Amino acid sequence: MTGTLSVGSLSAEPGGKTRGSVPADLGTLTVDIPLTLVNGARPGPRVVITAGVHGGEFTGIDAAARLAARLEPGDVRGQVIVCPVANPPVVYQGRVDASPLDGVNINRVFPGDPDGRPTERLAAWLFAHLVDGADAYVDLHSGGIDETLRDFVGYRLTRDAGLDAKAADMARSLGIEDVVLGLNADGGNSHAAAARRGIPAVLVESGQLGERDEDAARRLVDGLHSLLRRLGVLDPRDTPDEPAPAHAWVWAGAVAAEATGLWYPEFTAGDDVTASQVIGHIIDPVDGQEHKVRTPVTGRVFYGMHALTVAPGAELAAIAASASEHSGNSDPGETADRAPA
Repeated sequence: MTGTLSVGSLSAEPGGKTRGSVPADLGTLTVDIPLTLVNGARPGPRVVITAGVHGGEFTGIDAAARLAARLEPGDVRGQVIVCPVANPPVVYQGRVDASPLDGVNINRVFPGDPDGRPTERLAAWLFAHLVDGADAYVDLHSGGIDETLRDFVGYRLTRDAGLDAKAADMARSLGIEDVVLGLNADGGNSHAAAARRGIPAVLVESGQLGERDEDAARRLVDGLHSLLRRLGVLDPRDTPDEPAPAHAWVWAGAVAAEATGLWYPEFTAGDDVTASQVIGHIIDPVDGQEHKVRTPVTGRVFYGMHALTVAPGAELAAIAASASEHSGNSDPGETADRAPA
């Protein structure tokens, strides 16, 4: 990429860096999207990094803001767009998945609808102004305020060997041990929609419980620098980055609450479980009746519900099976927001 880098009213000339916000018209209101544009003096790929798709996921937002502050155009080949808060109504008002504007989880409706509900319009704006035209896309998430989570990076399989290889290489470069594969690029998740448009894309999950963890944010920034070096955006180190040993997983099952009550989990994120294992209980506060919760499959729990109170349908855990052992093609799909499949 060469020439002026522009998003709305913001622009950066080659060798320049611009920080500001761009208004996004959502029909019933306008929201300001914060952006940092880094336009390198040397040609190279265009990389887009978003965070803050959901509220209460602070590690990714923190890491994106830190990266935006540190990147300088003299160090960059190509162009980098960093959006630390992609969904301001949720991040600043909701702090959950569903938008206070219309109750829609934006990570179910990408690439959006420019004539739809406010959240669908926001998704369409993000794709039209940021993601479309990118040579690589990274979406940063974290475990929310009610979720335990084991760090992982995910990408979708598209049946395009070249595209899948690029996404796999991006995933390994981040230095995160667990890589979770999606078996297709269906659904409304951001990285799935990007993959359907031929853009190598990864989902990064780091941090949990809505914690403000500076060490986790710094580790993620280091991983993003490694990714940018791998993509040729930043100069390589004298000692090349060695990809972290990665264990490949495939989404295999989601565990949902079947009763209303008080949730007492008996696992932590990262635990290995076997099919039919009891992983917690739901207690009815009215009569004390106990409902055992069992896992449907053997695998590893990558995130789980931490909240005490649950209703039927609430997702209690998401489990991935080792790719070397997985033979089916089931997955939590759209019932599991972070499931790349």
